[in-house]
Amino acid sequence: MKFSTKARYGLRAMIELAFYYNQGPISVKTIAEHQEISEAYLEQLMSFLTKRNLAKSIRGVQGGYLLAREPSKIKVGDVIRALEGPVVPVECVNREDPIECARYGKCVSRIVWERVRNVMEEALDSLTLQNLKDELMNREQALLEEKSP
Repeated sequence: MKFSTKARYGLRAMIELAFYYNQGPISVKTIAEHQEISEAYLEQLMSFLTKRNLAKSIRGVQGGYLLAREPSKIKVGDVIRALEGPVVPVECVNREDPIECARYGKCVSRIVWERVRNVMEEALDSLTLQNLKDELMNREQALLEEKSP
């Protein structure tokens, strides 16, 4: 399974908002520059994330975007599902809108797809934006320490 640029760029934007959490709104221009994402595309992504109550839009000259709640309360899986929909390798194991095929009762391969879905969900839901913010800060600190004499 391959995630689209929507998921990849949207997650990067949300990590950026987590990095500046409690520092006021961050403009689309700033996020776009830091994350190397086009402003127009980023606006679309932020619209999705705002509609799903993961981000807040603040209008005005000093406006921009904020996280809708603390970074520790937003799972990576929340962001991915907001942008991509359910995380499923095949539709027959979609928890939100299951499709029962004629082979449902005798389909042994479904076991594989359920396990893949479960592992993907577990991986995405085991990380929060706070975890990623902390990792970013650790990496930046390590780079500073490498450069200092």
